Amino acid sequence: MARQRPKSRRVSDRGLLLMAELRGEAALFLAWGLALAASLTVLFIGEVLGQAPCTLCWFQRAFMFPLAVLLGLGLWWQDRSVARYAIALAGLGAVFALWHLALFVRLVPEQVQPCTATGPSCTDQNQLLFGVPIPALSLLSFGLIAALSAISRKETPA
Repeated sequence: MARQRPKSRRVSDRGLLLMAELRGEAALFLAWGLALAASLTVLFIGEVLGQAPCTLCWFQRAFMFPLAVLLGLGLWWQDRSVARYAIALAGLGAVFALWHLALFVRLVPEQVQPCTATGPSCTDQNQLLFGVPIPALSLLSFGLIAALSAISRKETPA
C-alpha cells in the first residue's frame, strides 16, 4: 500500500487551526502583551516624541492602560476570570476608537468633534503611525484584546 503524502494546508487554514488551538493562558498572555505594547507605544508617542494626545485619545488610554494591568494580574494570579472584565473594557475602548476613526476619515461632521479649538486635533496628520491612522490601530488592538480574552475563557478539552 502506497503511503500518501499529507495535503499541505493553506495559510488561512493554518491560521484558523492556530486560533482553534489557542486556549487559556496563551490567549490571555497574547492579550496582555498587546495591551502592554499599545500602552507603551502611546506613552512613547506622548512623552518621548512630544505629541499631545487629543480628547478621544485620552478616553482610549483610559481603557487601554487598565487592560495592561488587569490582564497582567490575571496572568500572575493564574485567574482567567479577569477576561470578562477585559472584554468589557476593550469593548468600551473600541467604541471610542471607532468614533475617533469615523472623525478621522470624515464620516462625522466637524461640528461634532470633541476636540477643542485650542487643543490637539483629532484628525490631523499627527494621528498617523507608519502611515496608518492611530485610531485604526487602537480599534484593531481593542478588538484583538476582546477576541483573545473571549478565547481565553473557553475551557480546554480534557
